Amino acid sequence: MTAKTPAKKVRYAVVGAGNIAQVAVLPAFAHADENSELVALVSSDLAKRMALPERYASIEALGTYGEFEDVLQRARVDAVFIATPNTHHREFTERAARAGVHVLCEKPMAPTVADCEAMIAVCREHRVKLMIAYRLHFEAANLQAIEALKAGKIGDPRVFSSLFTQQVRPGDIRTRPELAGGALLDLGVYPINAARYLFREEPIEVLAAVSSSGDARFDGVDETTTAVLRFASGRVAQLTVSLGGSAVGYYRVVGTEGDLHAEPIYDYEQGLKFVLTTESERREHKFPARDQFAPELVEFSRCVLEDREPEPSGEEGLADLRVVEAILQSARSGRAVQLPPWSRAQRPDADQELRKPPVDAPEPIRAPSPTIR
Repeated sequence: MTAKTPAKKVRYAVVGAGNIAQVAVLPAFAHADENSELVALVSSDLAKRMALPERYASIEALGTYGEFEDVLQRARVDAVFIATPNTHHREFTERAARAGVHVLCEKPMAPTVADCEAMIAVCREHRVKLMIAYRLHFEAANLQAIEALKAGKIGDPRVFSSLFTQQVRPGDIRTRPELAGGALLDLGVYPINAARYLFREEPIEVLAAVSSSGDARFDGVDETTTAVLRFASGRVAQLTVSLGGSAVGYYRVVGTEGDLHAEPIYDYEQGLKFVLTTESERREHKFPARDQFAPELVEFSRCVLEDREPEPSGEEGLADLRVVEAILQSARSGRAVQLPPWSRAQRPDADQELRKPPVDAPEPIRAPSPTIR
């Protein structure tokens, strides 16, 4: 740590000042101040660079993407939170690692498996931590759903089904192929990741299809993608994601003795819940809205300060991109795609839960919501 942080706070630069950064990441530092401090902001937008320091007085250095390394040096940055479009994740991870700065990167980790592997390699080479911002790995509803399944509350979980949809704003980055937009990369990692952490195993086969309504918003990107994942245990996961549907986000896990239905379950603005049903009981579990981004900062800072491997790590991000690439390959070919064997030693569990009060999201500057409300 730098000489200026004897209280053992990790000094962060946030890279990118789009909607998610402004309404969730930047405000989260107020709830993560036990070990995390916002000291720098990197953005390509001059208006944002001028206005945001008025809201966040702790910012000491500002710069464009081209001035990234200079900003890190001037603000004596220990870690970055990368909240850029997907196509820039690898670039800024590599630049940060070469500067000796730890990396907390938004999901999806990157557009391709090759990008993910390169990010992991450069962080290992330069001995910096790499964590992927899977906020639900610290969120109570999802973690308690995991524990309910582990405890056998619905018997042996056999079938997972999920729908995650939204109406995306025309022109949003999610509609732009040059920025790796599309429903699968934007939304698909949520149900893919959920199926993996609920089943506690990795898929071995994928069958998928991409469909389009012909809406001009989605030229060059997938509007709707559906996939079926098969696991070695015989379990099956089915998911559909779309940028052209009304806002819905749920998963349902059916076991041999009951089922667990969670909705809304991927959201970060409202309270979450799940219903656990068996032959003898139906019980609803509610969880109030909380800040889901501050726990990521707190845990990553702990990993930096205590020199331990984060969960979710770069390997967790790579595990999802393996499935994403297989889904795209299957959709193109019209055939099932086999996945090479893969194992994960780390899985999210109840010990990772961190509770922080909800955020009163500020009005974003030149960063409208991605959805049509």
